[in-house]
Amino acid sequence: MSRCFTFSFTEAINWFHRSTFTKLGLRSTITDLEDGTVMHFWVPNSPSHTKPNLLLIHGLGASALWQWGDVIRHFTPYFNVYVPDLVFFGESFTTRPERTESFQAQCVMRVMEANSVHKLSLVGLSYGGFIGYSIAAQYKEAVERVVVCCSGICMEEKDLREGVFRVSDLEEAASILVPLKPDKLRELVGYTFLRPPPVGLIPDCFFIDFIDAMCRDYVEEKKELIRAIPKDRKLSNIPKITQPTLIVWGENDRIFPLELGHRLKRHLGDNAHLAVIKNAGHAFNVEKPKDYIKLLKSFLIDLQLPLETAQLQIF
Repeated sequence: MSRCFTFSFTEAINWFHRSTFTKLGLRSTITDLEDGTVMHFWVPNSPSHTKPNLLLIHGLGASALWQWGDVIRHFTPYFNVYVPDLVFFGESFTTRPERTESFQAQCVMRVMEANSVHKLSLVGLSYGGFIGYSIAAQYKEAVERVVVCCSGICMEEKDLREGVFRVSDLEEAASILVPLKPDKLRELVGYTFLRPPPVGLIPDCFFIDFIDAMCRDYVEEKKELIRAIPKDRKLSNIPKITQPTLIVWGENDRIFPLELGHRLKRHLGDNAHLAVIKNAGHAFNVEKPKDYIKLLKSFLIDLQLPLETAQLQIF
């Protein structure tokens, strides 16, 4: 299908976000891990020894640039900020067969170590939360504070069979989370937002433009990443991280239901706090950006929990 216009809206937004990252003092880097894995990262041009380090880990869907483009400016004054493309996203890839979040975590930390980063806090969004949690579990001495956003870390393989999720068929879920057709992308938007935009009124060519720019590379590999998440997953086998942890969830999440947020809070006990953003879905970072940023800044910069407001519940 032809484009709606002679230019790509998606690429124009990519250019805008790249420009923003650059203006905020970050640069694009490629690190060859010399095992068949290549990692792309945004790293500080001139990291400050007086600033702590913050790692922002993206989820599925839009690129890291899109997912952190409206967030990063709030944190570069206070942190040396690092933003990876996970394996099989952006310019990161591997020829190795591993597809687990543990492998993703190791790849990310090898790049952080190559940049002489030995202490950090992190934020993981959705799929990125699995990676961030794995980093916190594997690199206990390196990770200081953890934020897990709408990430079903405490899901179990049996949850798929027991109807916990709106879409219980893993292959159908993969086809929605890695959309290749406009109808699948519309379906993904419908699951992601509490009040989805009127996607039925948007011409297919706009969705094709997004799919061409964001979704056509490493399709099977991304689906393998999704299949690997629930495989043999049991709550009893999930390690308990010990760092101060903030769990953030949308009250009406249709991807990972809120019960999984409460499950993670129970799993971690008093060391973790669950903040529920009311009237928001999985994409609370888009639907309630002010609440989201306020939570992150309170926990990561002020080193305290935010006060409960009409839009938040703190557990």
